[in-house]
Amino acid sequence: MSTTETKWGLSPRARSVLLTYALAVLAFGVGVVFLTAIAFTYLSVTGSDQISAVASLGMSLIALQGLAFPLVSLTFLHRRGLGLDFLNYSMPSLRELGQTVLTFVGIIALVIVAAIVIQALGLEAASNSAGETASANPEVIPFLILASFLLIGPGEELLFRGVIQGTLREHFSAPAAIFLASGAFAPLHITALIGDLQAGLVTIAVLFLPGLAFGYAYERTDNLVVPALAHGIYDAFLFAMLYLATVYAPESTSLLGV
Repeated sequence: MSTTETKWGLSPRARSVLLTYALAVLAFGVGVVFLTAIAFTYLSVTGSDQISAVASLGMSLIALQGLAFPLVSLTFLHRRGLGLDFLNYSMPSLRELGQTVLTFVGIIALVIVAAIVIQALGLEAASNSAGETASANPEVIPFLILASFLLIGPGEELLFRGVIQGTLREHFSAPAAIFLASGAFAPLHITALIGDLQAGLVTIAVLFLPGLAFGYAYERTDNLVVPALAHGIYDAFLFAMLYLATVYAPESTSLLGV
């Protein structure tokens, strides 16, 4: 057997891709289990027979980004005998804070260009269930902005950049690892999208762009806090814009890919 193959006949590169993509799916599956448990507990305690969209959104954030993603990530590191130093995180320096701002600005520019292209091609992007819930209940948006920094940014970047991109980086060049990690990041958002298949694919393609930017920021700074903070800022910005659009220009909310 070649030293470049595993006992399953797969190269280390192929095995790392399968492993990390399976890890992303596993994290989502564990999140569904947590969400089911939280929902069942909520219904039992409140005596209610249904869960509001706002409560469901809050439960989803807690179950996925708050619990499942960190748990699966840390368990994976433990099983590999790796410590938290594998993640490379520290208090950002001024230069790294600058990279955080550049990442945010770059993502906004990329998304604007993508929106222009989508409109020029006559395509339609899918709406996001979180955005729909926030539009109908703008009073929860301040909490979603807070969740962007405390749950969404840290939870997703821990899994997709810290663990998945970090693992892929052991076998691939930086550009390839960034691309592959983004390939795991974007498609899993499809469960939160509302629309037909074509609209969902368009939105996933757009979501691929922030994933690339977060991955580049992590590679550039070697500090997980940078993409996590940039991710939080980006989502918080979208929620803030959604609030302004909901209150002052409801007809424009479909343009925001929150």
